Amino acid sequence: MAKHAEMPRRHELMNTLLRAMHELGGSGSIDEILAKVTESLDLPEEILAIPHDPEKSSSTEIEYELAWARTYLKKYGILDNSSRGVWVIVPEKKHITEVDPQDVMRTFREQKEQEPPPEPGPEPDDESWRTKLHHVLTREMSPDGFERLVQRILRESGFVQVEVTGRSGDGGIDGKGIVKVGGLLSFHVLFQCKRYQGSVSAGAVRDFRGALVGRADKGLFVTTGTLTRDAVREATRDGAPPIDLIDGDQLADKLKELGIGIRTEMIESVDVDDDWLKSV
Repeated sequence: MAKHAEMPRRHELMNTLLRAMHELGGSGSIDEILAKVTESLDLPEEILAIPHDPEKSSSTEIEYELAWARTYLKKYGILDNSSRGVWVIVPEKKHITEVDPQDVMRTFREQKEQEPPPEPGPEPDDESWRTKLHHVLTREMSPDGFERLVQRILRESGFVQVEVTGRSGDGGIDGKGIVKVGGLLSFHVLFQCKRYQGSVSAGAVRDFRGALVGRADKGLFVTTGTLTRDAVREATRDGAPPIDLIDGDQLADKLKELGIGIRTEMIESVDVDDDWLKSV
């Protein structure tokens, strides 16, 4: 299949999205859907890496357009999503394998006249706190503070002897720690922290791996940005030591889960504690 040279828009993604959902068995996470759609379209890396709005979000343009495609098909009555971000084909619509994008958009516009349309992707409140968090981490927090934040995350996640090194000329290694499995096995881990607003390339992952050789059992690459498809492939390339990756959305989820710099009320009102983050 020839690679697409331009960014596909939401109406062009609808049927590809629907086919991807069927191939995934009728349900899938946002990441699974994105991977299946981009694989089907055979999009080049330069298209996948285009940021949507680097000032406000770590999302790429393809993620944004695909989020809108999901929203359109949800309003059309074919897709639905759970509070955990899993999207499904509505049971009574499983026989539908193709739609008329113009009819979907026309239906959406008619509904829009009756009620405000939902935001694409996460719920509005969810998107707002993620946007604020991304701004604080990339614009207001110091590089040293971000390294200490990652150190705190690792400690809260069960790592021991976690140290921030951050020495220049150390191949990009920002810290180290030890993770124990079952109280029997220990793995030495080196980590790198990147406050990116765009996408992390395969080259950055490759350089990090070069700094790991002979020094640790595992590598952990943490970024506020997104990861290109080639970066993910490089991290798990056959014959090379594997590297675990944490992108901006996963980082936000982990901070929320651990309650680090994120306050969650019982009514699920999420707020970024920017004063705390900047004081790290």
